[in-house]
Amino acid sequence: MIQTVGSTFVVLLLTVLGCRLPSTKGRQILLLAVSYLFYANWGIGFLSILIISSLMNYTWGCALRRKATTPRLWIGIALNLLPLAFFKYLPVLLELGPAGSWQYDLGRQIILPVGMSFWTFQGLSYLFDIYFEEELDPSLLEFCLYMAFWPTVLSGPICRLPSMLPQFRQLSPFGWDDLSAGSLRLIQGVIMKFVLAQILGSGWQPGEGIAAGFDQMKGGWGGVDVWLLGIGFGFLLFFDFAGYSHMVIGTARIFAIRLPENFDRPFLSTTPSIFWTRWHMSLSFWIRDYVFNPLAAAGRRYRWWPYVVFIIAMTFFGLWHGAKWTFVVYGVYHGLVLVMHPLGAFLSWGTTFLLVAVGFIFFRAADLTQVWTMLSAVFTPAAYGRFAMPRNFYILTSTIAVGYFVVTAGHSLLLSWRARYSEAMSTRREPAEGLWPASLTGVTLIIGALFDFFTGRLWWWFAPVLSILAVFVGLAIYNESGVIAVTPFIYTLF
Repeated sequence: MIQTVGSTFVVLLLTVLGCRLPSTKGRQILLLAVSYLFYANWGIGFLSILIISSLMNYTWGCALRRKATTPRLWIGIALNLLPLAFFKYLPVLLELGPAGSWQYDLGRQIILPVGMSFWTFQGLSYLFDIYFEEELDPSLLEFCLYMAFWPTVLSGPICRLPSMLPQFRQLSPFGWDDLSAGSLRLIQGVIMKFVLAQILGSGWQPGEGIAAGFDQMKGGWGGVDVWLLGIGFGFLLFFDFAGYSHMVIGTARIFAIRLPENFDRPFLSTTPSIFWTRWHMSLSFWIRDYVFNPLAAAGRRYRWWPYVVFIIAMTFFGLWHGAKWTFVVYGVYHGLVLVMHPLGAFLSWGTTFLLVAVGFIFFRAADLTQVWTMLSAVFTPAAYGRFAMPRNFYILTSTIAVGYFVVTAGHSLLLSWRARYSEAMSTRREPAEGLWPASLTGVTLIIGALFDFFTGRLWWWFAPVLSILAVFVGLAIYNESGVIAVTPFIYTLF
């Protein structure tokens, strides 16, 4: 344990050193070494697969650049998807055999490298971009760094080389603005990931959390139980993965590297299509750009074809998460929702929120039988008089859900006041009459000034907090090895 926690500090210190080297190539070499050191903690075998994938994609990208033909692109796609299918989907098929058989034992021995789906998609996006005539000329060193960059290698966000390459070539020195903004994101992510997600998943007492509601119940759910389990798991997944994404984006921002956003207040979406522009954005946009758009363009003369492509793309989205029928049905369900919602009346925020909650039941349920049982409770009026979960479950889930919307509204208001304060300060005069309500002008100025001061100078008090959090996060991450089935981050499984 001491060795692995120490490795975390080594990675951070070497990254700081790398960002201060005067030579661009020297910085890239050190950052790549740090990234490989970080990923090697999950297994040298996993690191070998990552390196092989990086070399293969770079070599095939060079061949595709010389002659960008469709057959060459399909070969590159196959070279990426076949290894992913071997590690991700073959074990599930083999384990369908009887326990103790050689097929079952072989399936149990095949372990998916941590984060393989994420960096495989990054390699694929590089090939697609070359095929679509994007001007990309990375060196082998730069491409390997893009594939293995240590903040994103485990669970994304899925990056694109056109946005990362200029940053690797012109690494900016540390700035107080980056340090402050990154620190704030890191703190936000730690609270979401290690506090809210843990409380919501486990409850205040054993048997009260979301996990118990799905795993320990064998039936007998009431209608309210199912709705709160769907809503609660959506928030659990959001706090877990969005919190992790905030931590990654914040850490990279501290080192003046900007990563793509992954979540943008998805539960405030007013339509399903808007939801998918705010939820797991790096994957949603990847599927939009490299699956939906090319397929839709291929049959654009047929008016019905885009609707079919919606279902195909979302089925692909579900299957990406794993070889389970529940994931496939989850994708098909959201594809149908996307197809149907433009055909009907305007869907309000409430309808979208409930449709998304039903989708999370598909995503989390153990099998289709459990899905059917839970949905039956939703559509059975008598089931709404039955309450099977502990009382604290209803209090906890409702409180966190309502609290999320209250905090989101409050944060938006603070940002608005901060923007107005900054505007007033930039003009060096009092705000124009009517800009704020007269009774609140002084309060708004004070709150806006305080919010601007503390967020802009977070580094004043964040240094000791960062040290404590680094120990805590290091213990949480490295407490698990790369060969077990459950990791500290839900999406690391993918």
